[in-house]
Amino acid sequence: MIEFHNVRLVFGDQVVLDRANLKISEGEFVYVIGETGIGKSSFLRLIYMDILPSFGRVRVGGYDSSTIRSYHIPYLRRSIGIVFQDFLLLEDRTVAENVAFALYVTGAKKQMIGPKVAKVLAEVGLSAKENAMPGDLSGGEKQRVAIARALVNDPVILLADEPTGNLDPAASRDILAIFDRVNRRGTACIIATHDYGMLVQRPGRVIKIQNRNFYDVV
Repeated sequence: MIEFHNVRLVFGDQVVLDRANLKISEGEFVYVIGETGIGKSSFLRLIYMDILPSFGRVRVGGYDSSTIRSYHIPYLRRSIGIVFQDFLLLEDRTVAENVAFALYVTGAKKQMIGPKVAKVLAEVGLSAKENAMPGDLSGGEKQRVAIARALVNDPVILLADEPTGNLDPAASRDILAIFDRVNRRGTACIIATHDYGMLVQRPGRVIKIQNRNFYDVV
């Protein structure tokens, strides 16, 4: 489902990846680890084509970085949910409105939005908070809103960038449990993390970025 073929990624004088190859199959649960600044976030950005390789190609489903047009990228992203470490919630909108926004931008029919938002908020345990404002939520609750927003379009891939980096251990366990449930229904989960406790709590494939390439950790 995801393939990196001889990918080279360069920012100025910095070579992040060099002749990097990787395949991730449909429905996999994958952790991406590595030192700070090694390129974990850039790896995720390559998947949703926020950046493109300097050389080589990234294939995600039927989309290829070497041939994709800018107007195709929003269609690619409809199949990908993205969870950011810093939540990126709209502070002037309620929990439900934050989640609904992801549907509005994809042109969802109005009659579908309410039921889909209610369903995904129930899935992440936030039905009682639908009218709350982000400023009234805990860090764990904000992250669950971000996850709900990422899931509301029923993605086949869920990307998460340090999703527990700002959370206490109890909130981190709750977030990991959500990822586990999402994966069990067939969504591929790719989590960039420094939280190695996650790897013990919920084992999965572990990929390390090192020496500008990808290595499976056995």
